Formats: sequence, structure tokens, C-alpha cells
Amino acid sequence: MDREPPAAGGVVPPYWGEACTHLVGRDRVMARLIPQFAGACLQSRGDPFGTLARSVVGQQISVKAAQSVWERLLACVGDCTPHAVLACPDDMLRAAGLSARKVEYLRDLARHFAEGRIDPAAWHAMDDEAIIRELVAIRGVGRWTAEMFLIFHLMRPDVLPLDDVGLLRGISQCYFSGEPVSRSDAREVAAAWAPYRSVATWYIWRSLDPVPVAY
Repeated sequence: MDREPPAAGGVVPPYWGEACTHLVGRDRVMARLIPQFAGACLQSRGDPFGTLARSVVGQQISVKAAQSVWERLLACVGDCTPHAVLACPDDMLRAAGLSARKVEYLRDLARHFAEGRIDPAAWHAMDDEAIIRELVAIRGVGRWTAEMFLIFHLMRPDVLPLDDVGLLRGISQCYFSGEPVSRSDAREVAAAWAPYRSVATWYIWRSLDPVPVAY
């Protein structure tokens, strides 16, 4: 499978074609799924704050609901920058659909960026677990949010987000005929995906919803 998916306004992982070839050769479900979504792939928006902010907004709500809240948030702040979020009054953020807790989280995230407490330029030289440790120190950023950041912003190839409900549901449907699966079951299935578990996860998500999510 010698192909590189086209870019459509985002940065495309350079390893995508190689990963698809690997997965098709190693996994029967991937061999069926990947050709169904030819020409589509993971893309990064190239905005670390926006990616993390989207992940915070999307916590514990559906993809559709998260997109609606995100659009209302943009209507309040314009460009979603740390300084724009910090300048926006709480009542306007709440009116966009954010809970009081998510307003706190979003502001803390914005302060980390605005005050230089995190250095996005350093992440490229850090391994996945080191980045996760740094991100989870921010209020409201748990392991799931950090893993979404690794996948959608840094485009790390081998992330397996075992806390992701969609991943577990997709593995259940694709590999276990809809029977419930444990994290251990998911880890065992994903062993064949390494070192491209992010890519396989993306295709599992596509099996549930053909429209790609972008953080």
C-alpha cells in the first residue's frame, strides 16, 4: 500500500503510508478498515493551545456536543488564544456551554501558556510519557487529554488511549462481536498494531464515525 494521503488544511504524518502497509499486513480488521477510508488520515492543526483547549471542552460530552460548544466559544473569544480566553468574562464562557469547572480548567490552561510555564518547543525532544507527566500537571488535563494531544497535535505514532470509550467500543464491535472488552483485552488486540497504535486507533474511531475528529 504505497500511498500518502493528501493534506486538506492540516499537517499530515509522514509515516502514514508506511503505517497503513504495516497494519494491513498484521491485522485482519485493519486490512478491511483501511481501504474504506483511502485518502483520509490524521491531521494536525498545528496549534498546541487550541488542541488542548478543544480536548478540555470535549471532556465527558459527545463529539457533536463538543463541536457545538466549541463554535459558541469561538463566537465569544474570536481566535482561541490564551490571552483571548483570559480576557473573556466567566459569564460569557458559561453562556457558550462550558461548566464552571471547565471554565476553571480553560483559564488554568491559558495561564500556563500565557505565563510561559510550559514550553511547546521542548516537546519534540521529549518522549510520550514525559510529555504526559508535564501536561497532567495542568488542572483539568488528565491522561486521556494528554494522549489526545500526543495523537492530534504532536502526531506521535504509537499512542494507545485505553481510557478512550470510543476505542474500547470500536474494538468490541470490530474484534469481539459487540461483547464488552476490558483494557487488558484492548491492549492484547493492539499488540499487533505496534509501533503504529495511534494510526490503528484512528481507524477504529472511523469505524464508529466516518467523519474524522480533529482537535
